[in-house]
Amino acid sequence: MNQAALETIAQDLVGGGRGILAIDESTPTCGKRLADVGVDNTDDNRRDYRALLLGAAGLSESVSGAILYDETIRTADAGGTPFPQVMTDNGMIPGIKVDTGAKDLAGHPGEKVTEGLDGLRDRLAEYYEMGARFAKWRAVITIGEGIPSDGCYEGNAHALARYAALCQEAGIVPIVEPEVLYDGEHDIDRCYEVTCETLVRLFAHLRSQRVHLPGLILKASMVLDAKDCPQTSDVATVAEYTLRCLKNTVPATVSGIAFLSGGQSDVLATEHLNEINRQADDHTPWPITFSYARALQGPALKHWAGKPENVAEAQRLLVHRAAMNSAAARGEYRADQDQAA
Repeated sequence: MNQAALETIAQDLVGGGRGILAIDESTPTCGKRLADVGVDNTDDNRRDYRALLLGAAGLSESVSGAILYDETIRTADAGGTPFPQVMTDNGMIPGIKVDTGAKDLAGHPGEKVTEGLDGLRDRLAEYYEMGARFAKWRAVITIGEGIPSDGCYEGNAHALARYAALCQEAGIVPIVEPEVLYDGEHDIDRCYEVTCETLVRLFAHLRSQRVHLPGLILKASMVLDAKDCPQTSDVATVAEYTLRCLKNTVPATVSGIAFLSGGQSDVLATEHLNEINRQADDHTPWPITFSYARALQGPALKHWAGKPENVAEAQRLLVHRAAMNSAAARGEYRADQDQAA
């Protein structure tokens, strides 16, 4: 493991106001997205949609890299160029999702643990040869009556740490994503409590597995009221809670934090990111940026709707949404920028 090389890649991914595009949806999940705009879930349609995203001119001004699904990293565009090469030609770093999904946690009703450690060392070596320089593993933490349990916290933290150590051994920067789900009726105080505990457990396991924190990126949840909570905290409150949680739990040596959107609308995810960076001060030790999926892809997918004549405008919408989030990663987003577009 070359620690300096890992640090350089991690810094490139989160620095300069750029963020990460998540297009690592599985084939069934990608099919649901396509179905929403009336497009069949065929190999060619998935290929063409991913080519639209990864080949958008100017995207690299705001997006440093993209997380791919196994199918995508093995696929070429219609012209025969492998997608990792499409990305590098377009100024972005290829990444790969390596977990095999969240499964029911035995003995813990209503809770999940993410699987995929078996054979991971060999898969990482293959992905490295295919051009991947960073990876992602997502754990899910559900808030409910009597949960999260100790077993859920510990099982997911241990798996994330084992994955991260294997990534760094392979020369790949790990993104660790312990997502505290937005589902439920809990308020922002309960979300704060669970998110803090999740991160404390995670970093304890990362240290025990000797993971090099300057060569690691945290993909974090914002601290929010659940979507069915009777109250909705304003943007400033969300930013205050989120920053306080991160400063109390995340070591200063971590290379950066990239937020997931977690089901927020496109614009609200941007507004929250902007306010978090606006409230951040000189004592905030890491760059704070974005790693969004639907909150970046949504407008482009809706406009494209499987029609070749819509590709150029769909790419413009993607580049615009990315630019708005890049501005937010610097605390410089303004609503009138969206309205003008």
